[in-house]
Amino acid sequence: MAGCSISGPAPKKLKDVDYTIVEDKNIPEKLLEVIEQKKEAEFKLSFENNDDLYLVHGYGEQETGGYSIVVRDLYLSDNALYFDTELLGPENGSDPQKKPSYPYIVVKTKMYKQNIVFE
Repeated sequence: MAGCSISGPAPKKLKDVDYTIVEDKNIPEKLLEVIEQKKEAEFKLSFENNDDLYLVHGYGEQETGGYSIVVRDLYLSDNALYFDTELLGPENGSDPQKKPSYPYIVVKTKMYKQNIVFE
């Protein structure tokens, strides 16, 4: 498992990368254990399983439920794989659960050998 974060000018996008958002029931058990350990604080990690690469961004503890996460971009540049997500708050007028939540997203893609940059 590894993660990397770099800031500066946006790199040149070579191509968009196909991915699948993974439901909890389909997350590999070892990865689910790591997510459970890290969920209280923001975290970013990658996980390799056979020929698959899993990218995870957890946003730590939130005061209520009702949050969602969108993938803004997942693309390949000449030197890295870039993964960009955004946390969206509960919708106006919704009545989220009043207990803490731990939103995270897991995406699966094919294996890439480039460094991974979480934006």
